[in-house]
Amino acid sequence: MDFAMSAKAADYHERLSAFMTEFVFPAEASYEEYRRAAGPDDHTVPPIIEELKKVAKERGLWNLFLPAESGLTNLEYAQLAELTGWSMEIAPEATNCAAPDTGNMETLHLFANEEQRKQWLEPLLAGEIRSAFAMTEPAVASSDARNIETTILRDGDDYIINGRKWWITGAADPRCKIMIVMGRTNPDAASHQQQSMILVPTDTPGVDIQRSLPVFGWQDQHGHCEIVFDNVRVPASNLLHEEGSGFAIAQARLGPGRIHHCMRAIGAAERALALMVARVQKRVAFGRPLSEQGVVRESIAKSRNEIDQTRLLCHKAAWTIDQHGNKSKEAQLLVAQIKAVAPQVACNVIDRAIQVHGGMGICDDVPLARLYAWHRAMRLFDGPDEVHMRTIARAELGKEKSAFAAAVCGQSDKAVTG
Repeated sequence: MDFAMSAKAADYHERLSAFMTEFVFPAEASYEEYRRAAGPDDHTVPPIIEELKKVAKERGLWNLFLPAESGLTNLEYAQLAELTGWSMEIAPEATNCAAPDTGNMETLHLFANEEQRKQWLEPLLAGEIRSAFAMTEPAVASSDARNIETTILRDGDDYIINGRKWWITGAADPRCKIMIVMGRTNPDAASHQQQSMILVPTDTPGVDIQRSLPVFGWQDQHGHCEIVFDNVRVPASNLLHEEGSGFAIAQARLGPGRIHHCMRAIGAAERALALMVARVQKRVAFGRPLSEQGVVRESIAKSRNEIDQTRLLCHKAAWTIDQHGNKSKEAQLLVAQIKAVAPQVACNVIDRAIQVHGGMGICDDVPLARLYAWHRAMRLFDGPDEVHMRTIARAELGKEKSAFAAAVCGQSDKAVTG
């Protein structure tokens, strides 16, 4: 198991680092200025994003997430995605590596037919449009996708869709042209064969985007929407793969998506730690710099330990996917582990950084409050912590005992009974 950066990844890493320092970080002020002036209800993209996309394309820093496009392994991409996590609102989209488009592009790459690829995948890969993934519903616990109530019913040459979804990321963006919608096509089938996925253009009659939901009071540029599907009619040819394949598609989509989020979370934690270190070296309290206070040093040390541990686990998960595939039990368990660990670690580090910044930490003068809000939300989306912890515990309980475990547990049993 070798996590050393390959020559190819090192080249990308150098070029992406230069892009971040020369273009992305300097663009953050322009991005924020545009968003403030536009107001929370305006979801048009700040022009600086399109400018950055042109530069990224010119520098070959485009679609890095998709092995079929970039030729990068998951491990190689992990080392790059971390860099983009330092500027989570700008860098992922500037390189066409932003959710939910990445997951949707992977889904279309794996399951779409030629016509669907041409119509939707090609413009997404080119960065000409954006997309959304409609799975979560307000009326049911969508962490168990078997609960999903939206119906996708065949009617001649069409499907008719009815239901209500929410937290549909990206749907408020005027560039969002297509949604992948998950719903029930056959309630009488086996529990994991009732759901299907279908392509729904956002301008289809009956698609009612009712509101964009704020995250801890912030409205993201791309929006997180509540949508009603009221007798939405689309051609049967819009179905992805085949009826009853919704769960299989979701697993293929969510596995890489989860680990991509974790990769970027490490970058966000690194930024928070860098801000923490800079702050404590400048501020004086009780006659000494904060950096000389024992409690502050402990916060810095804990943060470094947690980040490095998380990175190793993330790289192990990426390496395992490369070696055994996304559907292997080993990979699925490791993805569950990193999804439970990375958001919590990011929250821990960001919270410590907020604490040493005092009042500044909870306002918009530094990005810490927004970073915290996003990564606290990350403990819910793509499966809440509890679901992943359940997966991890179930795997541990179902493991065959090693020779050592059998020996020591046997001794304990004898001691209790004898």
